[in-house]
This record gives sequence, structure tokens and C-alpha cells, in this order.
Amino acid sequence: MAYDWLDLQIRAHEEFGRRLLAVTDWHAETPDTEWDVSDLARHVIREQQWVPLLLAGKSIEEVGDDIDAIDDDDLLGEWQRWSRVATVAWESAPFDMTVQLSYDTVQMIDYLKEQTADVTIHAWDMARATHSEEELDTELVEATWTIFEPQRDTLAATGLYEDPVSLDPDAPLQWRLLAITGRDPR
Repeated sequence: MAYDWLDLQIRAHEEFGRRLLAVTDWHAETPDTEWDVSDLARHVIREQQWVPLLLAGKSIEEVGDDIDAIDDDDLLGEWQRWSRVATVAWESAPFDMTVQLSYDTVQMIDYLKEQTADVTIHAWDMARATHSEEELDTELVEATWTIFEPQRDTLAATGLYEDPVSLDPDAPLQWRLLAITGRDPR
């Protein structure tokens, strides 16, 4: 199935933003055991800050410390700001451009897919942390599955994910997606 990744990026941001609106305790635990809610929000915001700079052709080294400080007193406002900035950058970037990431130089579409998948997973993390709606957009889950499932055997080795959680193979796709990223959706 062909996915409209620009549309999915917007939907992933909407999913994350809805969960961020549900925050009542910025220090609540998240499924990312080393992060509380504010750390998770800052991580996703920081990733959005990189998007326009990398899509403008800058390298990681060229960006250096040129990323704006995040206002910890207004994480919701920071999210709304940087989500818009990143979305505009995605919409105006040519699909055939390459982007230098920390681990490789990739096609813009691959960076877009990676970022969309990351925000999608973190939307669930935020939902779990805030005790808000955990069910994610079905097409977003299906598309994100196409990114993570081929990496099933190597995700934990990257150090970015915990070992996969064992689930029944008939479990819902969203649960299986979360499980291969080391999250227990039960």
C-alpha cells in the first residue's frame, strides 16, 4: 500500500498534540523509563527543531548548537510552534533531496518516515503516561508498522529500544507495533 507520508506526519503530530493537551503532571512516569512526561515532550520537540535545519541542507556539524532553547514553562506552546515549523519544512522540501542524519545520509522521504514513526510511538507513550486515549489512528499504525517490522530483529541492538515484548501473534497490530519497540501495551 502506498502511504501519503506528508499527511501521516500531520496526523502523527495531531495524535501527539492531543495527548500533550492531557498532561496534568509534567513529572509523571512514561513507558520510556529514563524520561518523565516533560523529558518526553522535550525529546519530541527537539526532534522537530532539527527538521527545518536538516531539510535546509545543513549537516549535524553545521547546526551544532544553533537549536533554540526550549521554554520548559510552556512545553505545550513549544510543541505547537515547532510542530508547525517542522510541518511547513516537510511540505516544502523536495522528495528527491538527501538529508545528513547522525548515522547516515538518507533520502528525504526516509527521514520523513522515520520522524513520523517516532512521533507516532511517542504519542502512545504520552497517552500511557497521561492516562488518555491509547488507540492511535489505524492507518498511522499500519504505516509505522512498515517502518519497524522489517527492523524487528535489530531494534534492541540500536540501544534506542528495549527488547521486544512477547505477545500473541494474533494481538492487535498496534500492540504488536508497540511490542517490537520494547513497550508492553497490556
